[in-house]
Amino acid sequence: MKKVNKCLKEWNATIEALGQGKQTILIRNYKTNVSEFLLYPTVSYASKDNYLDSFQSKYQTFVEENSLPDKRDNKVIIKYFATLEKIAEKPVSRIPSDKYYIWTRDHVKNYMTGKNAFIWFLRVYKLKEPYWAEPTPGAIRYANLKENVSLEDMKPIISDSEFIKVLDKM
Repeated sequence: MKKVNKCLKEWNATIEALGQGKQTILIRNYKTNVSEFLLYPTVSYASKDNYLDSFQSKYQTFVEENSLPDKRDNKVIIKYFATLEKIAEKPVSRIPSDKYYIWTRDHVKNYMTGKNAFIWFLRVYKLKEPYWAEPTPGAIRYANLKENVSLEDMKPIISDSEFIKVLDKM
């Protein structure tokens, strides 16, 4: 039985978009050599004024409802695992269509710090059993949990054929 403790820390609304099939990619300023990780929810954008303006209007209610992770005492719930299937480097002027993510194109362009963006194509799976994780202080992008989380019987969020279509269009 495969288990993992490596996490990518990401804002909860983005994780829920990935976990509900509303988003299939992450757009980053950097590459990574980490190819498998749990999606660890954070609250980074929820405290900013007018944060909803960074999201497409059709997703603003979804984002507002999913801004904060589910918490129990001092723990957050981890529900999803992802594999990084591919990274594509593209000029910021050629970032993919906003049908692959919940942010506005302007927000994505403003977020980018260099001339090129790194598009992470993630295959996301729902864990059979959610895991209540303790905080990981100090970790900004990645974190290691104290315990390994089982990946047994997890289910892909989108079908193989849907995922292949996304890869083919990029």
